[in-house]
Amino acid sequence: VPMAHRRPPLASLPCKEPAPARGGPGAARPPPRRCPGAEGAPSAAGPQNAPAAPGSDTYKGWLFKWTNYLKGYQRRWFVLSNGLLSYYRTQAEMAHTCRGTINLSTAHIDTEDSCNIVLSNGGRTYHLKANSEVERQRWVTALELAKAKAIRMRNNQSDDSGDEEPASQSDKSELHGTLKTLSSKLEDLSTCNDLIAKHGAALQRSLSELENLKLPAESGEKIKAVNERATLFRITSNAMINACRDFLDLAETHSRKWQRALQYEREQRIRLEETIEQLAKQHNSLERACRGAPGTAEHLKPFVPTGSVQSSKGEASDEDEETEYFDAMEDAPAFITVTADPKHHRYEPLSNQSSYNESCKDLLPKKRRRTRIPDKPNYSLNLWSIMKNCIGKELSKIPMPVNFNEPLSMLQRLTEDLEYHELLDKAVKCESSTEQMCFVAAFSVSSYSTTVHRTAKPFNPLLGETYELDRLEEFGFRSLCEQVSHHPPAAAHHVFSKRGWTLWQEITIASKFRGKYLSIMPLGAIHLEFHSSGNHYVWRKVTSTVHNIIVGKLWIDQSGEIEIVNHKSKDKCQLKFTPYSYFSRDVPRKVTGVVSDADGKAHYVMSGTWDEKMECSKIVHSSHGSTSSEGKQKTVYQTLSPKVLWKKYPLPENAENMYFFSDLALTLNEPEERVAPTDSRLRPDQRLMESGRWDEANVEKQRLEEKQRAVRRRREAEAVEALEEGYIPLWFERKVDPVTGELICVYKGGYWEAKDKQDWSVCPDIF
Repeated sequence: VPMAHRRPPLASLPCKEPAPARGGPGAARPPPRRCPGAEGAPSAAGPQNAPAAPGSDTYKGWLFKWTNYLKGYQRRWFVLSNGLLSYYRTQAEMAHTCRGTINLSTAHIDTEDSCNIVLSNGGRTYHLKANSEVERQRWVTALELAKAKAIRMRNNQSDDSGDEEPASQSDKSELHGTLKTLSSKLEDLSTCNDLIAKHGAALQRSLSELENLKLPAESGEKIKAVNERATLFRITSNAMINACRDFLDLAETHSRKWQRALQYEREQRIRLEETIEQLAKQHNSLERACRGAPGTAEHLKPFVPTGSVQSSKGEASDEDEETEYFDAMEDAPAFITVTADPKHHRYEPLSNQSSYNESCKDLLPKKRRRTRIPDKPNYSLNLWSIMKNCIGKELSKIPMPVNFNEPLSMLQRLTEDLEYHELLDKAVKCESSTEQMCFVAAFSVSSYSTTVHRTAKPFNPLLGETYELDRLEEFGFRSLCEQVSHHPPAAAHHVFSKRGWTLWQEITIASKFRGKYLSIMPLGAIHLEFHSSGNHYVWRKVTSTVHNIIVGKLWIDQSGEIEIVNHKSKDKCQLKFTPYSYFSRDVPRKVTGVVSDADGKAHYVMSGTWDEKMECSKIVHSSHGSTSSEGKQKTVYQTLSPKVLWKKYPLPENAENMYFFSDLALTLNEPEERVAPTDSRLRPDQRLMESGRWDEANVEKQRLEEKQRAVRRRREAEAVEALEEGYIPLWFERKVDPVTGELICVYKGGYWEAKDKQDWSVCPDIF
């Protein structure tokens, strides 16, 4: 197989026996289509370690996991706990080595046949197989319950827009106060319980004494009736006393557990803070020592701070120690390009430097737009004092001052993906679908070029916020974004070009602060359709990582794989973003890939870096080379000379003082007339920040967040009362995508017509 393939071959997806052992004659061939278990396949869940009942907090058991084309499905021990599914080679490994974890709160659970389960979360996909249909159903039930619980827990946490105040000393006091009140009420209940028993017994004795007195017959009858009622009361009170006693025992037991758990969590947090602070100091010392070492500077890459010796791949890896996919793309030496003799092969280049220069001229705007913004103020801020309370939380749920932002919203950053839109204009004119795929692949990589120096975070858009970029007259396209969800934060995007293409996407940003680095995982598919051919391309973004959060110079890396699929012709392009490693001899920020047709035949080799340029080389011959020392099969491609498809534009002068914005980014927040009142350009805190008035911007940001909280509470109350959905997007609507089967927000029309009429009466007042 000439390229890395995240997904097992279709024939091997359904239930079947595990693949033969390493090196066997059938190692690279998928096993037959059937469930394991019947003919000697190892049981996925033996009786000695059967999983707990679905619905409990923890669920464990054996499953088969797809590993690679040589080994097929391998038996692994899976543990489902707290919304996370982790796996190990053996049960014994649970004590020391987790092989991988997937978060179910943002995962998609798919069942393709009687025994198969597919879990996907952003760029990570697990193909799993149970031992039987019953076993598969147990796991699916447990996974769905865990996912629902994880989503509820995530939604109950605080967020960046301030739905809840951040944890403080007052919160801790309130928690202790609540526990103290609960203990007091339990004591009151216990006292009342004792009093009921005591007074009930006394009442019964008094009534018995009355019966022994010599009284008229009528009085005796009344006493008898009272006695019967007292007996009924005694039976009822005894039942209540027993129930109270059980409740008291249970409450006291759990109260002690809560106290112990709270104390344990507090101790763990203090220990973690001390450890990370110590690590930060050691890191700082190493950095200073490394700066002073002779002959060090020339070996360091410009964006990698001294002393940053940890491999991104090492700290982000969640796969088996054995490489998951044994094929050409996994191993750099296996990716061999031999230039063919031009006398024997004639081929018109897809692109060259002159055509690149021509495209630069085409991009010169007809309308004069701004070329600079106010310089970034030099504010100092204690990052550690803010970040130490945020470890493990979603980035969108961390209250952040504008000091960490850049003066653009997430909607504007999403629009920046269109900076190299001319690649799609060129793709329209391609005659072959594989050639067109090369331009689409270059376009998918080009969107990362703006991130190499952009370490500040964009503003989280308010719910209902929009952003338009109307370049119909200048470049032939118009773009619209809308923030369609607040929990989790999601933005819908639609672009129409009169030059022959339409692009749409709904992106949810999932992010986690890990202590030393921040992982940003964009979730959601990007769709691109060409009008004349009907070619429909779909791909997803890779993970971005911000390193050196605590100390040192911040730097950004992209890692993972992008699979672009043309759903009409079934052509594919597999791109691999190699994570940066201090010890690697590879070019930093390297991207490699292969474009192949529906039959799997490779046509083009893609190569370059995500921050500078991408080239493609037409393949004239491919063959299997020697096997590497790790046992990987090399593929040798004989190609024509590489041709440049995309090259990054140089940054404007003084960019380092203007948040490293590109020429396009400088124009995105430029004030513009006739836009919707919900447009990001009109957001006051963002405008104040761009002007350098950060203190005022922070005050304004708090006002906007409080306003959004109030609107959200009112909307939720009205929705509950009317039994309706809480928020409905204005310009987009939710539909099932026919290609991916996912629920996605697509443009329903009306925005540009409203702009022409200047009728914004439907827009909410969010600013």
